[in-house]
Amino acid sequence: MTSAPATRATRLPSLTGLRWIAALLVFAFHVGTMRIVAEPDVKAVLDKAFALGLSGVEFFFILSGFVLVWSYRDGEPGHTFLRRRFAKIYPNHLVTFVVALAVAFWFADPLAPWAAIGNLFLVQAWIPVDGYFYSVNTVSWSLSCELAFYLCLPLVLPWLRRARAGVLWALVVAVPLLILALWPAQLLVPEESRWWFTQVFPVTRSFEFWMGVAAAELLRRGRWRGPNLTAASLLFLATWVVVAQWIRAEFWAALLAVAYLLVITAAADADVRGRRTPWRSRPMVWLGEVSFAFYLVHVLVMTTVLRLTGDWGTGLRGWRGPLVVLGFLLLNLLLAAALHRWVEMPMMRRLGPPRRARPAAAAAPAPPVPAPRSAPAGPIEAPATPARSIEYAGRRDPG
Repeated sequence: MTSAPATRATRLPSLTGLRWIAALLVFAFHVGTMRIVAEPDVKAVLDKAFALGLSGVEFFFILSGFVLVWSYRDGEPGHTFLRRRFAKIYPNHLVTFVVALAVAFWFADPLAPWAAIGNLFLVQAWIPVDGYFYSVNTVSWSLSCELAFYLCLPLVLPWLRRARAGVLWALVVAVPLLILALWPAQLLVPEESRWWFTQVFPVTRSFEFWMGVAAAELLRRGRWRGPNLTAASLLFLATWVVVAQWIRAEFWAALLAVAYLLVITAAADADVRGRRTPWRSRPMVWLGEVSFAFYLVHVLVMTTVLRLTGDWGTGLRGWRGPLVVLGFLLLNLLLAAALHRWVEMPMMRRLGPPRRARPAAAAAPAPPVPAPRSAPAGPIEAPATPARSIEYAGRRDPG
């Protein structure tokens, strides 16, 4: 499939909906690692189905690179871009950081002050020390990586916009190979830091981000070559099953990166062409919009409730396990909706850069002026209006 060039303002609601799928994968993975379901048969099914759920973060990183390039405004100063990204991620981070500290204080959990400071300023992913990169609200390590990506993108993107398509394709192909190379490369670091090096270190996790960046630029130019959404989805499902059943762990991330990228670009291309997809319905778009808040609260909420009830690490027998999982899903969704509505959106408006006013012609086209009676009859051309910049499906921000 050859992609259609994005020559006009194009929104990508399908990618917003896909964000919810990624968040749900991470949620299901943590449900398994917390051993909430104790019934052996049910637990075995969940473990088998969502053993790869942690790769939802990989999906987020690829999607982040794709979306930010798609929505990046040509000529936009780097500080304006960074201000928009800060307004998007930091208010939610700060709220969940404070709540996580309060929970740690309640349970008298030990916490190194420097670890808390590193987490507050989102630099914890750079520190290869246990108790630091997974400190306070543990999932915020990925925000530390994202912040590093944001700082680099305004410096790299002007070069990528001028790069030949072959260079972009080389980047897309190289990333899975680099991910594979991390397994032998980790032998060069101390054993206690190998998990951090392959799973947390912002430099190595940036591979996935740059893969999404290159694919988005190819799609913008109409130079992407890949399967349509149906074929890409079937290929992803087949990859998920094969990887979970028969592939060694060191190959998982590379294979899933390819599958995720194909689904993301195929969904974006479907939106560019105006085709319907299952991910662009209003409920899916709304779920995608609250997915960032959902991701930030879900581990904190589940661990806190389980510790308060005395069920932490014990598992729940019979029907109670699945019922509690469903309850956690709804509770986290409710809290995420509140965080999105009362913190994320207002702070994006308050802290983000002012929205540029549209030209008067674009806001309200002037009525056509009749030709003088002496002029020859013919079509009257409407005044040209400036093309609107490409924007992502998020209502106010593409992240």
